[in-house]
Amino acid sequence: MPLARILIIVVAVITTAGAVLADLVIPDLAAQHAFNPAWPPHAKFHDAQYMVMTVLLGLAGLALAIRSGRDNLLYAAAVLAVPWLGMVGALLFPGTATYDPEFADETVFVLGLHGQVFLAIVLLLILIVATVVTARTPAGSGQARATGRM
Repeated sequence: MPLARILIIVVAVITTAGAVLADLVIPDLAAQHAFNPAWPPHAKFHDAQYMVMTVLLGLAGLALAIRSGRDNLLYAAAVLAVPWLGMVGALLFPGTATYDPEFADETVFVLGLHGQVFLAIVLLLILIVATVVTARTPAGSGQARATGRM
């Protein structure tokens, strides 16, 4: 299996499970999101919407990534970039923050970036590398290898 496909599949799995794990399942993180008593119901609705959206985008990206063909890999990378670009783009809106003040001491930072933003940037860079490698691969070469024809 080509490295670009493996990278895209890894991003798809992280995208599919990441938000649900962080916002709903892992207790310390879920306390800052879905189970945060300070969040009004409408904020929790949008958190749930984000979780469902990332699962659906992750599964769509995974379905495309496991299909043969260069174009499917490129489409998968584009679909999988959406929630991560959305996370980074959300920082451009006034009044947004990567964490609530009451969780400042519990927030994980990596290289000066909020952990989720750092993860988003890393996954976007992985998708860029996989996209460049895929785009430079001749159109029929992945399918030829998959079927055993050269």
